[in-house]
Amino acid sequence: MTRPDLKEMMEKGTGLSGFEWPDSCGSFDFVIKKDGSWFYKGTPVGRKKLCQLFAVALQKDEQGYWLVTPNEKGKIEVEDAPFFVVEMDIKNAGTDRQVIQFRTTLDWWITAGSDNKIWVETDKKTKEPNPYVYIRDGLHARLNRNVFYQLCNEANLVGDELVIKSQGESFSLGKINE
Repeated sequence: MTRPDLKEMMEKGTGLSGFEWPDSCGSFDFVIKKDGSWFYKGTPVGRKKLCQLFAVALQKDEQGYWLVTPNEKGKIEVEDAPFFVVEMDIKNAGTDRQVIQFRTTLDWWITAGSDNKIWVETDKKTKEPNPYVYIRDGLHARLNRNVFYQLCNEANLVGDELVIKSQGESFSLGKINE
């Protein structure tokens, strides 16, 4: 059995998987804020490498978010999405080969496509769009407002809908009249 390369997992944003989850140890006093910042016992986790390490153990199921290793499992709180996108890059813009990549606060680059879909949910109270991109294992990242506006600027109007493409996949950013 090949051992996972933890350093590579931390750098690429892959997660621990392929093992049966242990019983819960209860709740760990971790909170991932709406802006992607991590807190432990009310104190910010200021070291990016430490957040990357914890993120490797981050999992989600129908009961919520967990830090899971082969020996421990503890529930954590996530205010919105566990990851946060702060930068966007587009290769071959405006062509059939257009590729959109997003950088998270943990310095992971995610390529939008069939495995990493983009979607927008509308906040019921404020009616504001909340844009996301799928990362892995039921986990996703919220796009910061600036990145979302850049994405909208690159999108095409199809009828009354803004549509963006990456790796041949089309993603709706919402209808203009909403």
